[in-house]
Amino acid sequence: MKLASFNVNGVNGRLPQLLEWLDESAPDIACLQEIKTADARFPAKAIEAAGYGAIWHGQPSHHGVAILARGQVPREVQRGLPGDDADREARYLEADVMGLRVASVYLPNGNPQPGPRFDYKLAWFERLIEHARGLVDSGLPVVLAGDFNVVPTDFDIYNPWPWRLDAVLQPQTRAAYQRLLAQGWIDASRKLHPDERIYTFWVNAAAFARNAGFRMDFLLLSPALAGRLEAAEVDSAHRGRDKPSDHAPVWVRLAPGAGAVT
Repeated sequence: MKLASFNVNGVNGRLPQLLEWLDESAPDIACLQEIKTADARFPAKAIEAAGYGAIWHGQPSHHGVAILARGQVPREVQRGLPGDDADREARYLEADVMGLRVASVYLPNGNPQPGPRFDYKLAWFERLIEHARGLVDSGLPVVLAGDFNVVPTDFDIYNPWPWRLDAVLQPQTRAAYQRLLAQGWIDASRKLHPDERIYTFWVNAAAFARNAGFRMDFLLLSPALAGRLEAAEVDSAHRGRDKPSDHAPVWVRLAPGAGAVT
């Protein structure tokens, strides 16, 4: 089974690019972030014509997440991250699909920092950690897939110095990510490629041309999936195509296994 995550940076504006990637990469499950559209304008028919069922949690012009599955519609479990009823930003969607519990995650960027947006980022991260603990404790096979807006270490960015004041590199952000992993989540890319420079985001075309990137998009596997991880890669070539997103898709391949969500 192939499961992917892709920050599309506007699902309607980059629909041709999304459909091209779905056709070429052929994930069984795809989690999208930054769909940037109201629910009514999500391109469900075009995605269905490409062979995928979808659920989505949209917001006009900003944020928004979706989960796509080949040949079926995911069964929604959770819309929005629990813990703050006043939070109206569309950043979290969770579903059962193909025997897995899957969440599409778009963590706040947090800039400028310090300030209210950084405070919101850290508070959102705490809510994610709390919710993720319950998912780990459930024993279910779970994947947290998305743009986490954190560069975990200096090895995950081409050069940390120019970005040292950015919210994605702050010690508080990195510490929150490590506390999430400490619950038992497996960072699939790092598990299989511990010593490789891996990037998933390039701020512009010039940065991509010289591979001045960041690693901020992750597929985190619950302990129940530890023995099923076979591959973890980045479809970086799509960043260099016509009118691309600033992120590249990331994906994992999982072997068949027991303990599926029912």
